[in-house]
Amino acid sequence: MYHYDQYDQLIVNERVEQYRDQVRRRLSGELTEDEFRILRLQNGLYMQRHAYMLRAAIPYGLLAANQLRMFAQIARQYDRDYAHFTTRQNIQFNWIKLEDSPDILAKLATVELHAIQTSGNCIRNTTSDEFAGIAADEIVDPRPYAELIREWSTFHPEFAYLPRKFKIAISGALEDRAATAVHDIGLHVIKNEDGEVGFRVLVGGGMGRTPILGSVIREFLPWRHAMTYLESILRVYNLHGRRDNKYKARIKILVKAIGIDTFREQVEAEWLNSKDGPATLTEDELHRIAKYFTSPAYESLPATDTAFERLKNEDKAFANWLKRNVKAHKVPGYAAVLLSLKKPGIPPGDITAEQMDFVADLADTYSFSELRVTHEQNLVLSDVKITDLYTVWQAAKAQQLATPNIGLLTDIICCPGGDFCSLANAKSIPIAQAIAERFENIDFQHDIGDIELNISGCINACGHHHVGNIGILGVDKDGQEWYQVSIGGAQGNHASIGKIIGPSFSANQMPTVIDRLLQVYVDNRIEDERFIDTVRRIEVAPFKQFVYATPIVVEQTAGEAINA
Repeated sequence: MYHYDQYDQLIVNERVEQYRDQVRRRLSGELTEDEFRILRLQNGLYMQRHAYMLRAAIPYGLLAANQLRMFAQIARQYDRDYAHFTTRQNIQFNWIKLEDSPDILAKLATVELHAIQTSGNCIRNTTSDEFAGIAADEIVDPRPYAELIREWSTFHPEFAYLPRKFKIAISGALEDRAATAVHDIGLHVIKNEDGEVGFRVLVGGGMGRTPILGSVIREFLPWRHAMTYLESILRVYNLHGRRDNKYKARIKILVKAIGIDTFREQVEAEWLNSKDGPATLTEDELHRIAKYFTSPAYESLPATDTAFERLKNEDKAFANWLKRNVKAHKVPGYAAVLLSLKKPGIPPGDITAEQMDFVADLADTYSFSELRVTHEQNLVLSDVKITDLYTVWQAAKAQQLATPNIGLLTDIICCPGGDFCSLANAKSIPIAQAIAERFENIDFQHDIGDIELNISGCINACGHHHVGNIGILGVDKDGQEWYQVSIGGAQGNHASIGKIIGPSFSANQMPTVIDRLLQVYVDNRIEDERFIDTVRRIEVAPFKQFVYATPIVVEQTAGEAINA
């Protein structure tokens, strides 16, 4: 993985000291809160409902064991013994004191991490496929390009104050596991018919108030021109994006307003002035970055093992875990292991300091001291020998990290919601917990099969509810928390935006709503058809009809009932 050079470390260290002085001036009263707000946001510090929240970047989801141990140390010393992984491959600490925040950033800097540009109207943390570099279906490893984008975008003076926040995702495999269609820019690293490496470029995707799938602006962009073309896109957006209304300031609104063809023409015209300029990539520069992403010292191993096959056949629980939480690796004899942060009863994406230390130890012992963070809020041990899988499973199970539910109903994506976020209209975590507890039976989940359930506490869609097969959005109705339900959303190669099924529901009704949606699916699916495929085939009407056919009666503790 990438390691800081002298310039990286100097920049981050100097930023920490700059921020330390800004905090000193705020605490002394030299800066007002309005003056300080933009400064703290540029360093990832938010004011939430109960305390400050600090968001640190995990570039393209790649993490070293010693970095995870630093997160654990920060959680113990400055937070409440835990942290939260987000859908942006970041980590959040929810109970931070302002006066401690410079010390936290200084500690992060010692392990080559920072919180720069994790907030604000700038280019945010670039996200990528959690299996980059190891995926069996990979065309080109996207990590060197993701790192180049990180270096190019950090403190880019022209794009420090964009009309709105800006998010880039990059994928290099046949299957898009980076949700590129719902980003401001989505990049697919590909090869053309002549074997040349380049990018398929999407622009104008996003969720929030106006969910839109990105449009292809270029089918093939030679790799040398990646930065100059990105600059051209951002320059057009920076010049013409709306600044009078923050709800209409994202690039997707601009692209929709003028059309992708006109937007493309403007970008191409801008690009003519810079395509061979100083930002053009060279072989030497690509090689400088790519050398950090060479493969570890894999052993020559058989594709399977007799003892492993026996354990898989004899232990049903182990076999279930293998089916859901272990993914194919491009190197024979190795596998990628997903550690589930979705055990029912635990807020999705949360992890304790003890668990972080444990995972770091696992990575050191079994995965070349490296792990990944997924945008589905789970962790990946990227390079585990097949012969070590049983041992890893047993150890992970003891730490409540082996729930065999990856891709299943209780593998819920969920933002912190109203329990923490000052922007939220409703709580997300209790809804996720109630649904997970209602459908905890793992045999039932395996029978239902692949299904993505995503929950957001507000229209900002940090829980990616628009692309959930089932999406839940918290809304405010006369000061009360209600929940709007959509179905048919999906990420990946066949991305789609979910359709709202009808009027919203109370919190207590939500598990029954999910149960009714699943009943329609089970009654209508053909053989092993997935939930999303059934929705696309029969469309929304049968689901809506059944969910609203009879009142949903929920007995409350006071003996009252709520009717839909």
